[in-house]
Amino acid sequence: MASDDIALLADALSKTHVGDGELSFKGLGLKLDDAQSVEELVRDIEQFRGLRALRLEGNTVGVEAARAIAKALEDKDQLQRCYWSDMFTGRLRSEIPTALRSLGSALMTAGARLTELDLSDNAFGPDGVKGVEQLLKSPSCHSLKELRLNNCGVGIGGGKILAEALIDCHRKSLAHGSPLRLRVFIAGRNRLENEGASALAKAFQLMGSLEEVHMPQNGINHAGVMALASAMRHNPDLRVLNLNDNTFTKRGTIAMAQALRHLRNVQVINFGDCLVRSEGAIALAAVLREGLPVLKEINLSFGEITEAAALVVAQAVRDKPDMEKVDLNGNCLGEEGCDALREAMEKGDMLGSLSDDEGEPEDEDDDQDDHENEEEENDDDDDDDASDDCNEDGEILKENGTTKKDDSPEKPQSSAEIMSFLSCPSAEKLLQLGETRTSVQQQVHASDPHTAAEILLKISSLYSEEPETRTAVLETIDAVLKKLLSGSDLSSYCFLSTLLVMMGLLKGEGKVKKVPLVPGQLLCLEHAVQQEYFPQHVASLLHTFTSRNSEALESCSSASERLSSTLEKKCH
Repeated sequence: MASDDIALLADALSKTHVGDGELSFKGLGLKLDDAQSVEELVRDIEQFRGLRALRLEGNTVGVEAARAIAKALEDKDQLQRCYWSDMFTGRLRSEIPTALRSLGSALMTAGARLTELDLSDNAFGPDGVKGVEQLLKSPSCHSLKELRLNNCGVGIGGGKILAEALIDCHRKSLAHGSPLRLRVFIAGRNRLENEGASALAKAFQLMGSLEEVHMPQNGINHAGVMALASAMRHNPDLRVLNLNDNTFTKRGTIAMAQALRHLRNVQVINFGDCLVRSEGAIALAAVLREGLPVLKEINLSFGEITEAAALVVAQAVRDKPDMEKVDLNGNCLGEEGCDALREAMEKGDMLGSLSDDEGEPEDEDDDQDDHENEEEENDDDDDDDASDDCNEDGEILKENGTTKKDDSPEKPQSSAEIMSFLSCPSAEKLLQLGETRTSVQQQVHASDPHTAAEILLKISSLYSEEPETRTAVLETIDAVLKKLLSGSDLSSYCFLSTLLVMMGLLKGEGKVKKVPLVPGQLLCLEHAVQQEYFPQHVASLLHTFTSRNSEALESCSSASERLSSTLEKKCH
């Protein structure tokens, strides 16, 4: 090493902050290639008694330099925090795992007990994860509280290795009577995709100790999101959940909504640029209404959310005492929708900027859009025709009603007459059922909102002003809706959003087809809204959509006006 280089290094080191157990070489831009190049640095490490934190970020460390630094760390048993981000700029990818193994081995030799490990902004890929695999499995990480691996190119393979290392660490630490309790996990921009995210979800669920999870921009779609949602449900102390710039769509968002129902300490939710869409936003609004008591921030920006759904979200957060920020920028509200949203948010400073609003969505071919949406979401291991919905307990169910966990009572055996009626509804058949017609409600379940909405629309289409038929239809409708609206807000909102899609009041995902509306369907709703079993907040949701989609109800103008008037009275 040239004498002038050594002089520069010595000068840089003389400006290093040393104190409070921390030795920092942060941001010095040192090019440390070999043992000679780190002599001064190594001497500082060796002479630092009670070393608890070591900052090496913002330099570039070669294999031989890493070995020399590692040698100096072999007796630093009090070391707890390693800030080693952005440490291999310009190095061959093959060098990084070797350097990391040397440093990790030194920590294990020293018997250090880490609480923080930051390896962010090191483009080491799956091989880099292998470089710290043994460290993560060792007793040195049994005490780990914060793990940062942001922007490391971990990939699917690295995600799986990382997950197995964390699971192994938890198993071994548990055997020693002090299980791994990781609190902060950061792994954005790592191309984890579904497989990597699902593997990590298993580790998260096992630990159950997470307080912050940041996994933005990882190419995760609904399958991986659903796995993460299941894991989050088992982390009751979760405060921050950042999954920005992944692809939720309806299925992923509903899964996350189900998980959030069980979490009481969440303060920050970032689902921005996640393609939440309107049905997903409605599901999240339900959870905002009934849970998340200490929420401070929610980001649903750039999610293709339309005006009415955004207003439902706004209504759900208005009474949150700690709410500070709602980000709905970059959605499809239109100028009037933006104004309506600002007006709806009573606390004017809570709503973020709407400067990037995409404007009202254009009327496009729904079938083509739905086909494209399905192609976006499908995985090799997914059933192409599967459609996920939510039941009253917040479980995911397929369209056929199966689930891994179903604690609901066994469905009562339906009479042949009821099944015959449902297969081909008619007023005559309904009247023939007599008092047993209310048993139709046994055939509807919140776990299958599509079938429930379809049955409701079929029955209500039989409405007539003829007294006997009118009474029979309304009694049956009351029985069905009373059951569907008696569960959680989430199950009620999932059902209602499906109903709105089928009525043409909301653009949905998947293969849900619109039903030609007849006045009787709206008159049945008008009757139901006035009943005690119909909650005011559900009526408010219905009012929000009917009042902003009046053109979809033009064929039933008189009945639509009656429904609108009744909703107005119910909501105000």
